[in-house]
Amino acid sequence: MSHTARQKTKLLARVRRIRGQVEAVERALEAEAGCTDILHLLAASRGAMNGLMLEVIDDHVREHVAAGDLSQAARTEGADELLDVIRSYLK
Repeated sequence: MSHTARQKTKLLARVRRIRGQVEAVERALEAEAGCTDILHLLAASRGAMNGLMLEVIDDHVREHVAAGDLSQAARTEGADELLDVIRSYLK
């Protein structure tokens, strides 16, 4: 069982909160809310997404890079996978 499956309920709850925040942005745009209000909603959505990303990265490092029972090859593969994701995230 993968670590994301073990954390499924918690991760899905975060995703649902993010969905609610993004829907709030949509409603604000439809209602022609002020740009400051929309920017605050966007910042909150981004923060929530970053928090989710950090949680999954944390789990990945613990399970696929730092776990004591991993071979060096498995650690290298886990680190390479993580670096690929971080590179695409920062583009």
